[in-house]
Formats: sequence, structure tokens, C-alpha cells
Amino acid sequence: MLFTHHLSLLTPGPTPVPRSIQNAMNQPMIGHRSKDFENVAEAAFKALKPVFGSEQDVMILSSSGTSALEASMVNIVNPNDHIVVIVSGAFGKRYQQIAETYYQNVHVLDVEWGTAFKTDEVLSFIENLNVPISAVFTQFCETSTAVLHPVAELGRALKSHYESIYFVVDGVSCIGAVDVDMNRDGIDVLVSGSQKALMLPPGISFVAYNDRALERFNTVKTPSFYLNLAKHRNALAQHSTPFTPNISAFRGVLAFEELVKSEGLSHIIQRHNSIKKAVRQALTALDLELLVKDSDASPTVTAFVPKDKKEVDIIKKRLKEDFNITIAGGQGQLKGSILRVGHMGFISPFELLPFLVGLEIILTDHRKKPYIGVATKIFTEVIYHEL
Repeated sequence: MLFTHHLSLLTPGPTPVPRSIQNAMNQPMIGHRSKDFENVAEAAFKALKPVFGSEQDVMILSSSGTSALEASMVNIVNPNDHIVVIVSGAFGKRYQQIAETYYQNVHVLDVEWGTAFKTDEVLSFIENLNVPISAVFTQFCETSTAVLHPVAELGRALKSHYESIYFVVDGVSCIGAVDVDMNRDGIDVLVSGSQKALMLPPGISFVAYNDRALERFNTVKTPSFYLNLAKHRNALAQHSTPFTPNISAFRGVLAFEELVKSEGLSHIIQRHNSIKKAVRQALTALDLELLVKDSDASPTVTAFVPKDKKEVDIIKKRLKEDFNITIAGGQGQLKGSILRVGHMGFISPFELLPFLVGLEIILTDHRKKPYIGVATKIFTEVIYHEL
């Protein structure tokens, strides 16, 4: 091993957890049906509102992000409803799989992996179905391809053309790093997970909703038990949860709130965008193709395309073995052809430098071409001009 350092995890989730959040989560346990927990829960439900752009307190589920995806569907869609699921990657595919587990009338809009959906095409797809659509489901950021979709544009268009349709958005890999306002953006339900830009350990998820969605939760006919959001909302109103919560994680949410207040949400969003820009230009300088064009690129994860599968394997293996840095490979149809580096949550621009140094050394060795200093120079120049 050439060297070790404290930052070894650059996957698009889980992400490094700040020490202040770890310390908050390590406090002595309290009873989950105590006044002590009610105080923590009340504050935690409120703490997430600015990050989700929600006028309502945000529900916290003690289960992973996939549970929030499932909850967002079974609490909005009735058994005989027709719905549209936009699939542009592995996690859109997961929404499709959830839908097809429960429902017969699932209409899938396939979008080329590595590209964002086009709002006009979504509207045309709905129109050409010639059936009443109850809900549209999409990713905000498709983690498997590093695409950021224009959800605000689509949300506003849906409200303009199809006011009755519920718009449900999976924000698991970008909430906490993007500007979102559910009312402004026409979003009825917005879900996320803990282990990405929200800087928490895996294992809890979040559901934000508007008044219209809340009414639907109380009347939908699809069976649910643990993921019944009407139960969770009723418990939330009592500063509690319907089932045993992850108490430590609730305390972590409060520590996360303090970090957001300290840095400022607008600065956090700017920081993520600055890192995205710098990482993309640095990778391009290393003759690494980017999967996603600039206009569709996520601020939380970047996908790049090495020359071939051998180079994919060499980069991933040597980053881990020689530099103690873990990045992610491709998923689904992109498995073996791309690599993904996460840059979200508790991360500064300069914590990407070891990753870029590692790439420079690996590619210099493998391609027999001098790359030393190439990416780091470009990266630092971009950050300098972004400060």
C-alpha cells in the first residue's frame, strides 16, 4: 500500500459520517415511549423541512431508502389505478419492480441510461396512453448513471396539464445537496435515505408530502402495515412513531440540522456543484469519458467511462489496494463499463485530491502516458475560481 488516509469511502452511498453526528448517535439510550424521545422526535421531524423544501414535518422511517420508495407508492396508488414509472437506470428499475409487485396497470417510460428525461416526452407519453393516470414516479438523481433529472420542470408541467396526477420523486441520492421546494416544483411526495447527502449511517429513510398527498394516505385502498403512512403521520402528530424507531438515528438528524445551520443550506448546494464541476473537468483531463453531459450531471455522483473493462477493473482494484479509496462500479446494463465516484455529504473539495492523485498514478502506469499533476492542477484551478 502506497499510503493510507482517513477518507477511504467515495461511493455514492454510504458516505462518511461527521464526528458530530457519530457523537450524537452515541449518547445513552432512552425509552422510545418516553417524553425524552418525544422531544427528540418532534425536533427531528421539523429539522428536515428546509432540506426537503416541505411545509409539513417530514416522516422518519426506521428502514432503508427502498422502504420509502415502496411506501411512496402503496400509499398513493389504488389497486386498479394506472401509473407511469420513468426508468432511466437501476433505481428507476427498482421503482418499476415495486410497482409490478402490487399493480397491473404499470406504464413504463424507458429513458436511455445516462440521459435525463425530457419533459415534453413524458407529457406525450401520458397523453398517448389514453387512460387516466393517477401518479407519475421518477428519480431526482438516478444514482446508477449520475443523472440529475429536471423534476421541477416536470412537476410544474404536470400540475399545468394534469392537475389530478400525483407526482412522486425519489430523492435518495441528492436531497441535502440540491435546491428543492415541493410547492414550487409541483412535487406531492418526496422521499430520501439517510446514507448519502444527509451524512447519516444507513438504515433510516424519510417521506415528505403535501396536504394533497396526506389526504390520499388516509383514503388509499392498497393494503399496507409497517409502511402505512397514515399511521406514521398520526404518530408524528403525537411526536412519536407507530413502531420502534431508531432512536440513535433521530439524534443524528438533530446533529445534521446543526451542521446545515452552521454552513448554510445555500452554501452546501453551491459546494456540491463546485465539486461536481471540478471533478468532471479533472476526469476529462485524464482522458476519461464522462457518461453524462454537463446539463444532466448530478452534483452528488459522477460516472466516468474507462477505455475498456480491463481498465475499469484495474482502476477500481488499485484505488482500493494501493490508496485505500473505495469507489463504485456500474449497475445493471452498465456493470463492468463505468465507474462512479461519490462526492456528497460531509466532504470538502480537497478530500477529492487523493482520489485524483491515485488516478494519475494508476493511469500513468497502465497507459504508459504521463498524467502526474494533470488532474490535480485542473481540479485545483476550478476550485480556486469557484471560491
